[in-house]
Amino acid sequence: MASAAEQLAANLNLGVFSKATELKKRIWFTLGALIIYRIGTYIPIPGVDASVMSEMLQQHGGGILGLFDNFTGGALRRMTVFALNIMPYISASIIIQLMTAAIPSLETLKKEGEAGRKKLNQYTRYLTVFIAMFQSYGIAVGLESMHGTFGPAVLNPGMFFRFSCVITLVGGTVFLMWLGEQITARGVGNGTSLIIMSGIVANLPNAMASLLDLGRTGALSPFFIIAFIFLAIFVIAFIVFMERAQRRIPIQYPKRQVGTRMFGGDSTHMPLKINTSGVIPPIFASSILLIPATIAGFSQGGPAWLQFISNNMGPGAPLHMVLYAAMIIFFSYFYTAVVFNPEETADNLKKYGGFIPGIRPGSATAEYFDYVLTRLTTVGGLYLVAVCLLPEILISDYGLPFYFGGTSILIVVSVTMDTVTQIQSHLLAHQYEGLIRKSRGRGRR
Repeated sequence: MASAAEQLAANLNLGVFSKATELKKRIWFTLGALIIYRIGTYIPIPGVDASVMSEMLQQHGGGILGLFDNFTGGALRRMTVFALNIMPYISASIIIQLMTAAIPSLETLKKEGEAGRKKLNQYTRYLTVFIAMFQSYGIAVGLESMHGTFGPAVLNPGMFFRFSCVITLVGGTVFLMWLGEQITARGVGNGTSLIIMSGIVANLPNAMASLLDLGRTGALSPFFIIAFIFLAIFVIAFIVFMERAQRRIPIQYPKRQVGTRMFGGDSTHMPLKINTSGVIPPIFASSILLIPATIAGFSQGGPAWLQFISNNMGPGAPLHMVLYAAMIIFFSYFYTAVVFNPEETADNLKKYGGFIPGIRPGSATAEYFDYVLTRLTTVGGLYLVAVCLLPEILISDYGLPFYFGGTSILIVVSVTMDTVTQIQSHLLAHQYEGLIRKSRGRGRR
């Protein structure tokens, strides 16, 4: 039998949405913030000829720079104030999360509740600024050494240009970090994820136009284009199914008597997602594998081992595919072990009197959690491998004209699902408020 929340969710309609004033304000705020972000991706860095960077990305777009440019929505190609995007903040968040599991003092902060979470967020902001400064200085030095067909990338190289470039890029990253936090607090969805997703989606119109143009000129057959569209729809549906799939472990709470009243005796479940690690394994694996391929691509005519890396570690190469799949599975296990601690979960369950039917509380429960989670992570890792390798095969073997890998698809679908879920939550809350007002009115009458 459906619960009350599920019945309300089934009855949601546009009439309920039109009355949810607070939700509409949040949606308009989110859209306005994303428009500001997209405008910033077209404001150039002073003193830089963006055509040189665009020309270089056309030559070496299959490496890590192409992946990074895809995440930034073309801001890196145009060398704008948001060229670094919010990626330093993502890197800092992952580093702090990993350090929390390894450093006892940070783990203690994590357990302190809201105060500890604020301190960890502050550490993340400081680390973001440090990473952005390091990356922006590297970009400034790299730009000074670039020369395109029509001249150098930097008109007036020197310390003043490096200083202004670092200030501009770091300021853009800090502004996007603040904008993402504002979207999370005053808008709908996770602000950081929405900024990344909007950058990826911004490349889709040009990519689809290039695909249709290839069909018009005869480079790709109409049958292949239609099959590709249906395959994309199937992959998106498969990702939605796998991201929503979960293993529900039954939890039982015993009855206890306090005075003359009986409490407890409830039955619930603990949901464990098949893909606990999310999009972190593909991001880590692709970033690590594309670094040597990018370096080798810039070192044409170098030693034999660099040529071997360039030929076998690039996207679509067999060795790249094997290493990519192995690293995705490895990081799936690694990151799942970081975010989910079976011993801690079993201790918390025992502390509140809960138990799994047929499993003894304590160490036996922790072993059961580890048993279930290991098998779920295996399925989740294989699912990530399938989703990430399929676009690589299409790009390398069939010559699709854009780099839209499995990581990008996972980010877009996951963020869309999360945003829709939050919108439904706001609508449910609004509908509950309406029911409460009606019940109060009847009570008064």
